[in-house]
Amino acid sequence: MDVLEGALFKLQKESSFDKSIKDVDKIIEQLERARNAIAENPNDASITLAKLQNPLKSGFDKVNDDLKNIHKAQSNFGKALNANLPKQNLPTTIDALATYPKLINRAIAMHLLREGQFSVASTFLEETQQLRESDSHPSTPPNPTEDYYSSLKNLELQGKFENMYKILHELKLRNLHPAIEWARQNSEELARRGSNLEFELSKLQFVWLFLGPEVNGLPEGPNNGLTGALQYARTEFPRFQSRFLRDIQQLVTAMAYESHLHTSPYHRTFDTASAWDDVSSSFTREFCSLLGLSAESPLYLAATAGAIALPTLLKLANIVKEKRTEWTTAIELPVEIALPKSMIFHPIFVCPVSKEQTTAENPPMMMPCGHVIAKGSMERLSKGGRFFKCPYCPNESAPKEAKIIYL
Repeated sequence: MDVLEGALFKLQKESSFDKSIKDVDKIIEQLERARNAIAENPNDASITLAKLQNPLKSGFDKVNDDLKNIHKAQSNFGKALNANLPKQNLPTTIDALATYPKLINRAIAMHLLREGQFSVASTFLEETQQLRESDSHPSTPPNPTEDYYSSLKNLELQGKFENMYKILHELKLRNLHPAIEWARQNSEELARRGSNLEFELSKLQFVWLFLGPEVNGLPEGPNNGLTGALQYARTEFPRFQSRFLRDIQQLVTAMAYESHLHTSPYHRTFDTASAWDDVSSSFTREFCSLLGLSAESPLYLAATAGAIALPTLLKLANIVKEKRTEWTTAIELPVEIALPKSMIFHPIFVCPVSKEQTTAENPPMMMPCGHVIAKGSMERLSKGGRFFKCPYCPNESAPKEAKIIYL
């Protein structure tokens, strides 16, 4: 590992584009100076261009040398990886998704659409559809109900994602108006979901105006600074009073500390260091949610989780091979894979009696006393439907009185 650490340090040191960018900037400056000189003295254009030839050639040579060094550093790091990492062959197993090409293609196309790669997604859908048509039997009539391409090729869906990326681009430029307008148009549905997005956007707009021209870069005038923020609060905040009265009171009270805001009790509220990234993430999550989609691409999550699980599965495959045994679990992994919290989407219930994880066939059951065990454990305790005593309290109940718990 010491060799790899050294190779990584060298890669980080030598693969920076900073020097290349500086050399390109110098070339641009030389060209701009020459352009200005020619504009002032058109008669000396030939002399100016002649003087520019050697510096330009030297500048381009430097850029090429910089890029060669970067390529060399990356190549050396790749060789170091190949030489020092142990090579393992992936175990030959049955691909569970091989029989579902439609689902795989759909996941890829949806990922491309969600990433804003609309032309790539369109080309991918067209090519996969052509391949599907060529593989189908000529006597088999087309089934429109199985045409899963039509929904993805729908221009309405693509248009919605285009709108999302336009709004996100405006948020990067510190322009909240498109996002606020979208939230206002979807206000009722956001409220039904219990979302705070519309108020958070309006709150950030108030803070951004309050900070004034020196911070927000907006033109000076009555619509900016303390006056602009106060006017915005009077116009927009009344409709949020029923849900966010306390937050509004704090924002308005902070106006009294304008001269020394950084030492006031409200300085964190007006710290926008991470506010823009937070509101962009919230907007993306709510936008996708209204489309019935998760905030993260399922394909990205599946690939990332697979990469995390791969070393453990490779190690298990070697153990299985050495002991000449086989995996006995068909619908779940034979070992527990530790995934980050961001990839855990629902709680896992383990029966306190059998110590087994519940499944769709063996769901968790809540008895009238409030305790929960697996259905299989309840059936064994009841011995065919009789009254049985709860393992955790003196109460007795019958299996028909238990209710399935959905986690």
